[in-house]
Amino acid sequence: MDTATLEEMRTTLRGPVIGPRDAGYDQARKIYNAMIDKRPAALVPCADAADVMAAVTYVRDHGLELAVRGGGHSGPGLCLVDDGVTVDLSPMRWVRVDPEARTAEAGGGSHLGDLDHATQAFGLATPTGIISMTGLGGLTLGGGHGYLTRRFGLTVDNLIAADVVLADGSFVTASETEHPDLFWALRGGGGNFGIATSLTYRLHPVGTVGAGVTVWPVESTREVLAWYREFLPAAPEDVYGFFAVLVVPPGPPFPEELHGRKVCGVVWCCTSDPALLDDTLSVVNAPGRPAFHFTTPMPYDALQSMFDELIPTGYQWYWRGDFFDHIPDAALDVHLEYGRNIPTPLSLMHLYPIDGAAHRVGPDDTAWNYRDALWSGVFAGVDPDPANAGTIRQWCVEYQEALHPYSMGGSYVNFMGSDEGEERVRATYRDHYDRLARIKRTYDPDNFFHANQNIRPAPG
Repeated sequence: MDTATLEEMRTTLRGPVIGPRDAGYDQARKIYNAMIDKRPAALVPCADAADVMAAVTYVRDHGLELAVRGGGHSGPGLCLVDDGVTVDLSPMRWVRVDPEARTAEAGGGSHLGDLDHATQAFGLATPTGIISMTGLGGLTLGGGHGYLTRRFGLTVDNLIAADVVLADGSFVTASETEHPDLFWALRGGGGNFGIATSLTYRLHPVGTVGAGVTVWPVESTREVLAWYREFLPAAPEDVYGFFAVLVVPPGPPFPEELHGRKVCGVVWCCTSDPALLDDTLSVVNAPGRPAFHFTTPMPYDALQSMFDELIPTGYQWYWRGDFFDHIPDAALDVHLEYGRNIPTPLSLMHLYPIDGAAHRVGPDDTAWNYRDALWSGVFAGVDPDPANAGTIRQWCVEYQEALHPYSMGGSYVNFMGSDEGEERVRATYRDHYDRLARIKRTYDPDNFFHANQNIRPAPG
């Protein structure tokens, strides 16, 4: 973009346009993952849908590249584009709750914590992720799973409607009755079809939950995971627990003697009577005596933000993912090997359960196409030091590739890296890909929205 175009954009659009020479440029292009260092020609903070419509029209008419930033939590940095324009939804952080209808509408720049804060005032919630700083829009469009998934389904299973700015700059509302093809595609198809300026969710009664953490020495990974793979799917659906290999962080609730030790463990949540968690977990000694076991009643939004301080904005990140419908014995050895060799204190692997209510949605009801999966796995290398970027990436890639033969072939789209290729995207959507490509042709025939895990428009 030349200087004249940048100045014309400033006079054409209502809000600020931030260019490389502006004082706030580096802060404006900062995202959660510091491994990403892209330099847009301009960033356009948008206060409402009209601003987004104007920005999209300008970028399209001038043949510029476009990226869309919601919460800035994209691991591969797809919310920025070198030498193009980032439409920044971060000013659109608002939530409106209707406690009688048990619904909430949230702006496209909202974070999970914004939704949790607003809904918890009424003892309500909807399934999202586990880090409150995550952008709500990006998480939703990719599918969304977390502590409430076994009981209430995926985030997209609770999406009622979305306001969307399309590639031609027009505005539509997508729901089961309005643009139902677009609504189907939005529920798992990522940012391929437009910019979601607001999202409306169904809410459920959730207040104080039972929260817990159990960890065992990393040497027990094989025995613990063999127990977990049988225990969790058979547990009541209001009991949730994701399995992890990690390094114990300093600070409560962990005793000092565990700080810095490599462990395997489970983070628990019970969404009904918190006392049920203790009853259900009376068997945690079955795979071996834990090094630490802790449960407590906790407000749901406190659990949602429990890990925020451990991994703040500005660290180096690299991640990959895979879906699994079983955990064979051979995979236990892989988890043990890579758990023993975690390269940095914040690097980790999580297996998130996506069964229960998520399995009661039809396989063709949404674009999300892994209703038969039991776990969504993520392999994440994390460290504050840029010098360790290569090390954490190598551990993550090798770990994922070692387990991939035991996977279902595809990945949760929000856990995909930027370097995995078109075939990986196709594997993620399986036989839904062609339907998504046809919908893409309808709403974005020129692939204007391609700074994403891209689905190309079907020819024709």
